[in-house]
Amino acid sequence: MLILCLFLLQGLDYPISGTHGAVASSSTLASEVGIEILKKGGNAVDAAVAVGFALAVTHPTAGNLGGGGFAVVRLADGSVQTLDFRETAPEKAHRDMYLDEAGNVIPDLSTKGHLASGVPGSVDGLLKLLENKGSMSRELVLAPAIALAEDGFRLSVALAEDFKDVLNSMSAYPQSMAVFSKHGVPYEAGELFRQADLAATLKRIAKQGRADFYEGKTASLIVAEMERGRGLISATDLKKYASVWREPIVGSYRGHEVYSMPPPSSGGVLLVNMLNMVEPYDVASMGWGSSSVAHLMIEAERRAYADRAQYLGDPDFVDVPSARLTEKSYAAQRFANFDANKVIPSEKISYGTWPIESSETTHYSVIDAAGNAVAITTTLNWGYGNRIVVTGAGFLLNNEMDDFSVKPNTPNSYGLIGRAANEIKPGKRMLSSMTPTIVVKDGKPVLVTGSPGGSTIITTVFQVLLNTIDHKMNVSHAVAAPRFHHQWLPDRVIYETRALNADAVNALTGKGHVGVMLSPWKIGAANSVAFREGRLEAASDPRRDAVGLAY
Repeated sequence: MLILCLFLLQGLDYPISGTHGAVASSSTLASEVGIEILKKGGNAVDAAVAVGFALAVTHPTAGNLGGGGFAVVRLADGSVQTLDFRETAPEKAHRDMYLDEAGNVIPDLSTKGHLASGVPGSVDGLLKLLENKGSMSRELVLAPAIALAEDGFRLSVALAEDFKDVLNSMSAYPQSMAVFSKHGVPYEAGELFRQADLAATLKRIAKQGRADFYEGKTASLIVAEMERGRGLISATDLKKYASVWREPIVGSYRGHEVYSMPPPSSGGVLLVNMLNMVEPYDVASMGWGSSSVAHLMIEAERRAYADRAQYLGDPDFVDVPSARLTEKSYAAQRFANFDANKVIPSEKISYGTWPIESSETTHYSVIDAAGNAVAITTTLNWGYGNRIVVTGAGFLLNNEMDDFSVKPNTPNSYGLIGRAANEIKPGKRMLSSMTPTIVVKDGKPVLVTGSPGGSTIITTVFQVLLNTIDHKMNVSHAVAAPRFHHQWLPDRVIYETRALNADAVNALTGKGHVGVMLSPWKIGAANSVAFREGRLEAASDPRRDAVGLAY
């Protein structure tokens, strides 16, 4: 009853539904763009690319041209592919670039300033998706984003407050202040927000494609910005960048097929690993929000994240044992010491072994009437990246270099531990938690999901899947339900209000869980679409200021 009351208070009892298409993103304006593309005859890929470019305009905290991401695409013929357009380390990057002479991490160097940026992949990735899987021209798909940047849009209360909050950290960068304030004065809700430089950049991309961003005028503006701030990205780095098609991580859970992102994202591997660990247990009968199901899920999360620290990295540079980590037999081995009544402390949980053998992110989901489905997660890493707008180009740069392991066993800004598999090397892609995922049942995509949230992304998607499959929630309920999170280290459970009641917290503490604490922030934003009872449904996460749309 508690969860039902929560949903009714939020007005989320039923998702938006239709029969022709559905889009869920972190921006209502961007979702509207996707629906309009579908109405004009575009497929789900066309709509997803249009949403991606629109988010660069309307959701600058994470929508981007200067970052990167991942896409999982399932076409109506049943084929599934993933596209890795993660950022890469510049050629001048090296393993110890963020350490002082004594080998200590230099505070803020991997997160603030020009040195924090990897080579952007978003533009290459979105354009490759359109060219290979779409049906519309660049000009048509980019036109809505160009109009939103050139003509402007009215700022919502949430976005205006967001701008105010970030201005102080942008004060050292005049071009950033010029874009996100009025000569240093914060924007107010309802004011028109125009981005002329960004509109010009989008027009060049629409006309020239990849060539502009990676070899043309925009590339020159990026390199000039790097030179001003002693960054490392060079003209050669930009010219050499290429997104990569990869085979998806494939799992199964209670009769459903699960398709997710492979390394250098850790999301798909960990998601399938955790699903495998909990599948033998009757999650549904334990009940949503109970201490027993929370304990089960937390113990699976801790083991999966321990493996992440040891094994996961860029598969083009290290041998990642994805197949082994996603086997059900491996999950059974890892979970063999699970005790329903007590905890094994995190410091006693190491990574698994086997015999030697031959945050700020945004996610959007799209599905069309033909059954084409796209899940895309993109990021600048922190909200507004490194807070630096490329002079003359109008977009923010990422601070993704912090997602490398800058020093073994030293946590990054999300508290995640890494080792040699994720150390910095030129041209290497940094490990990610992004988990764009498509769930299929009886040959049809029944759920398209993913989330922002740094290290909480994977556990967010994990909970949305269990909410949908085990607890039989509709997509609105599955997305809105309060969440909890554990990532092995630090050894603590964080939870949102109403995710765990006082009895559940006490029960978890009694089992030996330490640091069970109310989360100081909202966990994830799982913008999702679903196919249920013959209708397409959309639900943008109520934790963010957006509405999913369908028609």
